[in-house]
Amino acid sequence: MAKTLVIVESPAKAKTINKYLPKGYKVQATMGHVRDLPKSKLGIDLENNFEPSYVTIRGKGDILKKMKSEAKKSDMVLLATDPDREGEAISWHIANYLNLTKEGSARIEFHEITKNAIRNAIKSQREINMDIVDAQQARRILDRLVGYSISPLLWKKIKKGLSAGRVQSVATKIIVDREKEIMDFVSREYWTLQLKVAIKEDGKDIFTARYHGVDGKKKDIDSEDELKEILDNLKKDPILVTDVKKGKKNRKPPNPFTTSTLQQEAFKKLNFSTKKTMSLAQQLYEGLNIEGKGSVGLITYMRTDSIRVSDEAKDNCRAYIEDNFGKEYLGTDVRKNKAKNVQDAHEAIRPTSMEFDPKLIKSSLKRDQYRLYKLIWDRFTASHMSNGVYDTTSVDISCGKYRFKASDSQLVFKGFMKVYDVEEEEDDEKDKGKDKELIPAITKGDILDMKDLIKEQKFTNPPPRYTEATLVKTLEEKGIGRPSTYSPTIQTILARGYVENIEKKFQPTELGIMVTELMEEYFSQIVDLDFTADMEASLDKIAEGDTKWQEIIGFFYKDFAKDLQHAEKVMEKIVIEDPVSDVECDKCGRMMVIKTGRYGKFLACPGFPECRNTKTIVEDLGIACPECENGSIVAKKSKKGRVFYGCTNYPECNFMVWDKPVKDEKCPKCDSLLLQKGYSKMTKTYCSNKDCDYVKK
Repeated sequence: MAKTLVIVESPAKAKTINKYLPKGYKVQATMGHVRDLPKSKLGIDLENNFEPSYVTIRGKGDILKKMKSEAKKSDMVLLATDPDREGEAISWHIANYLNLTKEGSARIEFHEITKNAIRNAIKSQREINMDIVDAQQARRILDRLVGYSISPLLWKKIKKGLSAGRVQSVATKIIVDREKEIMDFVSREYWTLQLKVAIKEDGKDIFTARYHGVDGKKKDIDSEDELKEILDNLKKDPILVTDVKKGKKNRKPPNPFTTSTLQQEAFKKLNFSTKKTMSLAQQLYEGLNIEGKGSVGLITYMRTDSIRVSDEAKDNCRAYIEDNFGKEYLGTDVRKNKAKNVQDAHEAIRPTSMEFDPKLIKSSLKRDQYRLYKLIWDRFTASHMSNGVYDTTSVDISCGKYRFKASDSQLVFKGFMKVYDVEEEEDDEKDKGKDKELIPAITKGDILDMKDLIKEQKFTNPPPRYTEATLVKTLEEKGIGRPSTYSPTIQTILARGYVENIEKKFQPTELGIMVTELMEEYFSQIVDLDFTADMEASLDKIAEGDTKWQEIIGFFYKDFAKDLQHAEKVMEKIVIEDPVSDVECDKCGRMMVIKTGRYGKFLACPGFPECRNTKTIVEDLGIACPECENGSIVAKKSKKGRVFYGCTNYPECNFMVWDKPVKDEKCPKCDSLLLQKGYSKMTKTYCSNKDCDYVKK
């Protein structure tokens, strides 16, 4: 009987695939990349057309030996690594290591781990696509040239442990530039004016009209003097309805998820970091044990920038919608990608089968696996549903030369919103609260009676700091990086101490600002957004077979080598002194300094290496411990860097909670400590007493 070896990347994927293969097939996992450029040196021959020198990754020797042994026993080797550039490169490295011939091996590709997808892939065997491999090699070599050339320079001129990179340096610059915008922002005063009005005859149905401008032109109220002038004039003229418009407004369903939009929505709706989202998505893709079904791949490949959906998946989804909601909920399917440089090789992220309704398999999934899967399911289902429909009313009101407007919208048909909740994006502070109030029956020419007048002084706000969601959105919009790079890039700039994540918003550190300014001065191309986006487009051209990778690298390196030589000669050494704390080292008496490590700031003795004393920085919340008499609650960090809250009297007092205690407020039901989880609009305040069900509304 012929024997076939199938090579994949992860054991979970191997387990799921194995159940769909007939006898004679054996699946083995590589555990990711098996060969790479050496860590100890550049590994690129600059004199020989940038030829890379690959070595076996430490710890992968035994895996490769076992693979070679199995390959010798097999009649055929199928390379089934992930369907992207990294996966293609892994297959190429394995083929080279095992000395596979074209006759004895083939590349197979599937975007979902289902029986049909696996069997169709085996029927559609192909050769390794060297254009795609070359695109991956070009990216790896580019990143190595930048990282291994600039990083040692930063170590020498600033301090050890720093790094630079094509994408990470641009991401840091985006955050630094936003911080500079915030610092330079000059707030401008403005006033809002609202009239509470009613039709003069009855005076019952009161609604709100908002100030719009003068003589039909929109204009803000810029000062209190201008406001007083308006208020004085409002007393002189009648308030008239000059126009009433009735209409309908359609709200289109969202597209199915790409990597970027999944990361953004999981951050906003589920409070997941990009790292957590991708880890959970990987589990859903590779396969989870579903009761009665065994290991099942629940979603399609999670690294994609395409919104394309297969005809089969589309038909199945539409059948599900019709069966569960009715024909009137079926939508049309006209979609366009808005992102730059979209690679349409994969489908959007979607469920592999409408058979696995989230509520039916909930018991087989962990809580966060279920929440992410349900988000993907709901989004995909909604994307094939009909528009939400609103009845709208818009009223123009005049009082002399001044114009006011009132509007409302009533949802008359939910459409896709039956499945997927959408948040109104209120970017403009002045528009908040709009359309929430219903306008009574009203006609042109009606005279209105002013019942109340609401004036409020406000000030314009600076642009907001980036969150993980908005940074990913910006990177995608500007064509920086690829779906697979967003999450690792964020982890890198946090680990290097270039930015801090404070209350879910990125703030650059002094180090991040300093390194960015040096990069702008000496390596302007590396941190130029347009140049980086153009380089991504060039990598796409390599993958499409339109250009050779050596040409792209050569074009880049010619100028880069000059910049590097100049920086090594001219850049001055910068001494960064750690801030001195008011805490004395209890081992040697020196005043401890504040350092930044993998899990944030900590105290260290400046006498290192003679004195190696370190301490955690404790944030006292100023809240008495509910379990002992003289303790107070402080913020601490676990070994994995997760924040928790415990008593200062530990270990005598074992009080500990994961969610942040609320200061100066107790549970109104049982007088226990209140806890708060989430952030921004998603904050939930609840009682710490397990026997009390109080949740603050």
